[in-house]
Amino acid sequence: MTTKSDVRISRRSFLASATSAFAVALMARRQLFAQNDGLVQTARRTAAASNVTVQKLRGNVSALIGAGGNIAVLTGRDGKLLIDAGFAGARPKITSALASISSDPIKHLVNTHWHFDHTDGNEWLHSAGAAILAHTNTRKHLSTTTRVEGWNFTFPPAPASAIPAEVFDDERTLQLNGTSIMLKHYAPAHTDSDISVHFTDADIFHVADTFWNGYYPFIDYSTGGSIDGMIQATEANLAKVTDSMIVIPGHGEVADKSQLAFYRDLLVGTREKVAALKKQGRSLDEIVATKPTAATDARWGNGFRSPRDFIGDVFQGV
Repeated sequence: MTTKSDVRISRRSFLASATSAFAVALMARRQLFAQNDGLVQTARRTAAASNVTVQKLRGNVSALIGAGGNIAVLTGRDGKLLIDAGFAGARPKITSALASISSDPIKHLVNTHWHFDHTDGNEWLHSAGAAILAHTNTRKHLSTTTRVEGWNFTFPPAPASAIPAEVFDDERTLQLNGTSIMLKHYAPAHTDSDISVHFTDADIFHVADTFWNGYYPFIDYSTGGSIDGMIQATEANLAKVTDSMIVIPGHGEVADKSQLAFYRDLLVGTREKVAALKKQGRSLDEIVATKPTAATDARWGNGFRSPRDFIGDVFQGV
């Protein structure tokens, strides 16, 4: 079994090869967003050009980084289980990455929530043999026309084959490939459909978009998200995560408890600053001008959400 120190060593080598390419791709996307017609359309168009990197974690669990939201893969005699589907446009890269891990067929898919960067690949993965499982609200949002104001985009209903055939409301335990996988719904946080996935034997915890490691998060108020919910979810994650546990965020590098704690402090500190200024009657523009996230902007402000975007999300919820 891989030890924690082994994971840290492999993480360093992984980042050396992957971080540079990821940063270049992300910058190109940000430039396109400024020039083109929106985040959703542009992300889908550029997905095929993104690099997808395989990171071996522990036991028979790996992570695919760069296909949209981070994908976890469990291999074994029951076929591959994927946690999240990534962008449909990344299908060739995802297929190649999966083949490099094992020859096991794709049999199972769990969506951590309904957003397009985690579910766009549902249709092709179902056609490849995956049964799709998700929270009830994920099926609800994928089945209907859903507006996300923060992205200025209205999603039409997904194709029938992309909609999870099986759903749950609170908790579900799967027995696959000789291990238990525990699924648990969060109270509304990033959305109202978020779940966590714990690979119990390998002690790997996929917390999806309740944690963005190294990037300011998006909070989808249109489908139940809030800054308070994000903080509550992060506190719940910290209460569960041990010093030896591997944490897979929805976006960013695979992490540990210390990085998750830093993220919690970032959320809490930003909320406190923005709430205090809003209570004084300051407008969003005035609050942005005070640069409440200045200490982390250089490291955290280069993703899909700029410092202003993130401050705006917090402002909306306090």
